[in-house]
Amino acid sequence: MSAYTNTPVNILIIDDDEDDFFITSSYISQIRDIEFKVDWCFNYQKALEELRMNRYNVYFVDYRLGAKTGIDFLKEARALNFEEPIVLLTGKGNKLIDMEAMQIGATDYLIKSELNSEKLERCIRYSLERSRSVKALRESENKYRNIFEQSKDAVFTSTNELFFLDVNTACCDLLGYEAEELKEVSLYQLLDKSSQTIVQQSMRLHSEVMDKEVELTTKDGEIRYCIFTITVQYSQSGSSYLQGILHDITNLKKEEKANLQIEKLAATGRLVRTLAHEVRNPLNNINMSVEQLRVSHSEDEIPLFLEIIHRNSNRIGGLINQLLNSSKPSELDFRQKPLQSVMDMTISDAIDRITLQQIKMKVNYDKAPALSMVDVEKLKIAFLNIVINAVEAMEAGVGQLEITVEAGEDFHTVLIKDNGSGIAEENLSKLFEPYFTSKRNGMGLGLASTLNIIQSHSGSIEVASEINRGTTFSILIPSSTYYAANISFS
Repeated sequence: MSAYTNTPVNILIIDDDEDDFFITSSYISQIRDIEFKVDWCFNYQKALEELRMNRYNVYFVDYRLGAKTGIDFLKEARALNFEEPIVLLTGKGNKLIDMEAMQIGATDYLIKSELNSEKLERCIRYSLERSRSVKALRESENKYRNIFEQSKDAVFTSTNELFFLDVNTACCDLLGYEAEELKEVSLYQLLDKSSQTIVQQSMRLHSEVMDKEVELTTKDGEIRYCIFTITVQYSQSGSSYLQGILHDITNLKKEEKANLQIEKLAATGRLVRTLAHEVRNPLNNINMSVEQLRVSHSEDEIPLFLEIIHRNSNRIGGLINQLLNSSKPSELDFRQKPLQSVMDMTISDAIDRITLQQIKMKVNYDKAPALSMVDVEKLKIAFLNIVINAVEAMEAGVGQLEITVEAGEDFHTVLIKDNGSGIAEENLSKLFEPYFTSKRNGMGLGLASTLNIIQSHSGSIEVASEINRGTTFSILIPSSTYYAANISFS
């Protein structure tokens, strides 16, 4: 009631008996600390007009109103979506009328013969507080409904089987269905098999899906790519349902594909220029030797020039072989092996270099074996390339190399971290390109080969680096169980 202490509380009593009106209003006038303005209406139609004008805070309506009843009045109020509190008054208690009135929307139900100022004060207080709560709730519902409807992302609620319950306009636009049509559709039906697996596994493991990229097919057969999020919600009754968002990234994917094509062309251009530069030097040596052979009159010089030609021809052949090997790895011999064991062999091969450089090394292995299907020799080469690069990037005596192997359910993680010179941001995107190198005498094929090997194991690799702070290579390798369920060795 505190919200109404400084302003009058307007009350309308609707009763065709004037004596009952005076009795009820006199009880109200006895309530202290609150100012009331009480009016009387004895005509049903006039009362409806007052209802439409909505000038009162509380309405008391008698059950008997000539040919009409208070129940009729409540039904009219509900049809008008009336929100102010209405209290039904009756001469005698009647449980059936009480229940019907509350179901229709009455705020309270009072028997006239039991009225007093204390009961009326409590009734008015309760009615106003309830009205305020209902209005706040409805305002909140309208606000969130507007957010739901006006969102540019597809927002929906669904059953636990992803059958749509409620959808916004953006969801209909994205999927190409009318809202009523979607109520007969499960989102699983629209997802491709790979996306179905991603969603099912995430729901099984985490009971939610957070920002997963999925592919779906619209009603018109159009392929759309979306970032998908879904969480479990609970209704007041305790039953669960799902609330989801589909953020359409189809146009972004198209742009990425176009940019990737541009990057591939740029990388090809850099490769051609680098290869031309690498081949030109031995080719010049061959040409010069041939010219010398043409003009030479000394038989003693012939073996020397032929040796130069032979050596530089082999150098050109070696360059071509390295290029082919970096882009097309040989057949892999997959066997189940813990990644900790593969990394131990890698460290064993690199230990002399690590020791000579006086590098401090820290190894963190998960206690659980990180079992995966791997070609041990090839994967060892991939790890070794990264470890050697890390060692060469660090200063002797102060370098710190940290190697971590973490076992996961679907993917295992290998981290190789150094505190070396770091990689410039503009070079990170070129890091795995053939013939790209920042080393003075480097060929730029080591990391290109590493990427090929990791990808041939259905893995992925990411690099984070900061100049003069160091570099971390993060490698994901599928577990044996994930291989068995998702990857073919044909």
